[in-house]
Amino acid sequence: MGQDFQKGIRDGIPIALGYLSVSFTFGLAAVANGLAVWQAVLISLTNLTSAGQFAGLDIMVAAGGYAEMVLAQLVINLRYSLMSIAVSQKADAKMKTPQRLLVGFGITDEIFAVATGQNDSVSTAYMTGLMLTPIAGWTLGTLLGALAGNILPALVADALGIAIYGMFLAIILPPARENKKLFVIIGAAAAISCIRYFTPLREVLSSGFTIIIAAIAASVLGAVLFPVDTDAQKEEGSA
Repeated sequence: MGQDFQKGIRDGIPIALGYLSVSFTFGLAAVANGLAVWQAVLISLTNLTSAGQFAGLDIMVAAGGYAEMVLAQLVINLRYSLMSIAVSQKADAKMKTPQRLLVGFGITDEIFAVATGQNDSVSTAYMTGLMLTPIAGWTLGTLLGALAGNILPALVADALGIAIYGMFLAIILPPARENKKLFVIIGAAAAISCIRYFTPLREVLSSGFTIIIAAIAASVLGAVLFPVDTDAQKEEGSA
């Protein structure tokens, strides 16, 4: 168990270092929008979802309702349910239900990728180490960002506060340039957001519901315009 735990810690260090910068930005944004330092840290410690936390922050700032928050988080974070199911298939026989639930709480995109990339089954000790390091990095980054938001000049804090949008663009633009289907889907989601922002809809439609509508509408458009050829996939699998 000790060796598995240590290996999980080592594998989680690169993830933790990457999380520091993103969660730092969340800490800045949370404090800038009126949250206390401890509130920002508590959100990061108990959520572990960058896009979900930023969307949730927007909803809280806009005094959105519980239904809006639940729907936004469901749409944004639904993928983690599928990831947890996939990781459960990699778990060894000794991992019981309570331990699997704990692993499900700690699943993120990066932790999922590392866990499923292991050649052998993963133990509870390994997954614990793999989750602890990124969770610590995510929470520490939020704390540092929240504290810096109270110290840095407003101009610097505002500049750092838009770093998250640059990160999102860096994630979606390269694949969109190579894949026209992704370009259309991303463009559709962006267009819906722009329509809400630059029209009177901004007064009646909150940012949280805009995220929900844009995500669902873009997904449906992609499914209609670019359906998956299941027959071709079966033939490739059998080959």
